[in-house]
Amino acid sequence: MMNKKNLILSGLVFILLVSYTSMYSQVNARMLRYPDVSDTHICFVYAGDIWVVEKQGGLAHKLSSPSGEETFPRFSPDGTMIAFTGNYDGNEDIYVLPSMGGEVQRITYHGLSDRVLDWYSDGHKILYASSRESGRMRYNQFYSVSSRGGFSEKLPVPYGEFGMLAKDNKTLAYIPISRDFRTWKRYRGGMAPDIWLFDLETLASKNITQSDANETQPMWHGEKLFFLSDRGPNKRYNIWVYDRAGEESKQVTHFKEYDIHFPAIGPKDIVFEAGGKLYLLDLATGQHKEVSIEIVTDNSTKKTRIENISSFISNTFISPDGQRVLIEARGEIFSVPKENGVIKNLTRSSESAERYPAWSPDGKKVAFWSDRTGENQLVIKELTAEESEETVTSYKSGFYYHLFWSPDSKKLAFATNHMEIKIFDLEQKKTIDVDKGLWMTHGPLENFQVNWSLDSQWMVYSRGAENRHDVVFAFNTETQQKYQLTTDYYSNSNPVFDPEGKYLYFFSNRTFAPVYSDLDNSFVYPNTTNLVAVALTDDIETPLPPQNDEVKIKKDTEEAKEEKKKEEEKEENKVDIAVKGFEQRITMLPIQAGNY
Repeated sequence: MMNKKNLILSGLVFILLVSYTSMYSQVNARMLRYPDVSDTHICFVYAGDIWVVEKQGGLAHKLSSPSGEETFPRFSPDGTMIAFTGNYDGNEDIYVLPSMGGEVQRITYHGLSDRVLDWYSDGHKILYASSRESGRMRYNQFYSVSSRGGFSEKLPVPYGEFGMLAKDNKTLAYIPISRDFRTWKRYRGGMAPDIWLFDLETLASKNITQSDANETQPMWHGEKLFFLSDRGPNKRYNIWVYDRAGEESKQVTHFKEYDIHFPAIGPKDIVFEAGGKLYLLDLATGQHKEVSIEIVTDNSTKKTRIENISSFISNTFISPDGQRVLIEARGEIFSVPKENGVIKNLTRSSESAERYPAWSPDGKKVAFWSDRTGENQLVIKELTAEESEETVTSYKSGFYYHLFWSPDSKKLAFATNHMEIKIFDLEQKKTIDVDKGLWMTHGPLENFQVNWSLDSQWMVYSRGAENRHDVVFAFNTETQQKYQLTTDYYSNSNPVFDPEGKYLYFFSNRTFAPVYSDLDNSFVYPNTTNLVAVALTDDIETPLPPQNDEVKIKKDTEEAKEEKKKEEEKEENKVDIAVKGFEQRITMLPIQAGNY
């Protein structure tokens, strides 16, 4: 028989093993989203699934585990059920399940998305937002549906994104437009939402916030209405409260670093997320505290697996000899053969994203952006036997776009999310500021291009001027001077050097043949774009000289040799651009104007 001492020792070993296994399975969860709170529990979304935990925190339990994603779980008034939006069959519909786990019941079946907002106070119906009858699918409207399913009823409100009914189910607090899913912040334009009160019986409405800030997520508690606003001095989303009797608002929370997202109200508390953590706001005391939540998961999504990435290709770049192509897909850079050979994963970094690959003209290096350090940095990979790699920048922040090698493989040009145009010099290991755009958002920055002269001395590009016409610029890397080559009278774009360094070609919108519309009583100007060529210096002949048939006079041998020698010496000279009189040298090429 086992003696008492051995029994105690075995018990201690068992406890230690269980504790170790539990700690090893726990993850540092900082992506707890869309929370709600009942009298006793908190529910939230983590990794696309619904979890529930006791209100004071602790170990959370997963309620859902299908392949689809769940959002906006909401407790019923008695806390026994949870309504949520689930994307299970390629569309977002409303579902209900018991709050401690059980069988899921589908409530809505429409082909357009339905987003759960809240329950009616009696627990018999669910309020939700949908674009099913908006006609344009660019805005939502409010509907109610029985918690047991059936036909939905449309509320008499023209626009509706987020809202909550007062306890009498007659007064709706809502926002007609929403910026909750937008990625840019501190907005102060015409789409900044206000909170309105709408009487479902009299159809009377009232704007209760009327500010240029963003107000959203209204939550009733008796005669007080809590909501999110970034009107405070720090311009961060914080919780405010509106007293219906006094018609005054005051700030409740004072987060300075992170915004509060998607709060929800329960019988005694408001739960919200800020900086990836969950907090509880006590409605009686006005004090908030962090809720410590432990997540135990098998990390199944991190298991090594094979993915078909053919539909995730983002950018490509052909090698100088055309034998291979670089492909950016799903955050990795691949080298793919033209016909024969193996596909190489050049980055092998599932934990980071690599973007915008570019092959050097000498074929020895590949450049790309990587966020493996936490910020996007320029990485140069040597395609030698060792395939060494070097991170050559240490930028503090920012996002960077396509890379453009100089022909000597010593410089890289690119644009930033701040519309800055820059060059990185690999020999001097420094960044050169070239210019800054005025109107380039993400789309134009994705399409921004530069072109280099064959001697790597000049870089040309186009960007918008004050009147939003594109203007052609040239930058000299030796003098580090920028020159404006065209005016903003016409829109000129996409400049490229010819291979010999004699001409610059670009598009110019200068053909105007208006067409009158049969429908809207106005003229339109289609197909205005021409292809033009410019001789880079005054002594270079125009590409389309005037034709004149003349008898050629045969030159003697010495004169011909001398002219040939001058031509050869001229070819060895560096590319030069005569900025003065540049536009006077423009030649319209005999290609029909169109939409190029």
